Amino acid sequence: MDRSPPGGAGSDRLVRWSLEELASRARVSQSTLSRIENGQRRLALDQLVTLARALDTSLDQLVETATDDVVSNPMIDGAHGLMRWPIKAEPGMSVVRQRMTDPPPDNPARVRAHPGREWLVVLFGTAILLLGNRRFRIETNQAAEFPTMLPHAIGAEGKPCEILGIFDRDARRGHQRGEDVGKANRPSP
Repeated sequence: MDRSPPGGAGSDRLVRWSLEELASRARVSQSTLSRIENGQRRLALDQLVTLARALDTSLDQLVETATDDVVSNPMIDGAHGLMRWPIKAEPGMSVVRQRMTDPPPDNPARVRAHPGREWLVVLFGTAILLLGNRRFRIETNQAAEFPTMLPHAIGAEGKPCEILGIFDRDARRGHQRGEDVGKANRPSP
């Protein structure tokens, strides 16, 4: 663990403390601090606050994501024509890129409602969003945001379109359950 303060009041000067000095400032034992440093012990929230104060920095700066944890690679779902990225800072949320070629379903049984919230932007083409009893035409660079408790479905208008969607945990689960139900209702080959 670099025991120099990452920011805050002393950020314009580099201060290096020994394990003994930092343990004293943070009011924790040297052995506890050493186990934390070596990944053998996790910090409780109150210990994080104490350590941030001892380092003369903010809690945000102390726990900020490492620079090597910035890039995410997509999980590719070729069967559904989409790529999915998890949002690391918000476990359970994900970003989905999907190419659509079919119009939205005209069968009301294929329009679903489930807990959650969705946001989407059309990257190219024109999408049709069915939301409750309403029909929305969303063109390139336009976005839509809605609670997923309203029955909804989306598809392409005329030509293929591509969307980028952000799903909270509940919305993502609702779509995954819907895909599982759809698979279960399909006749076996």
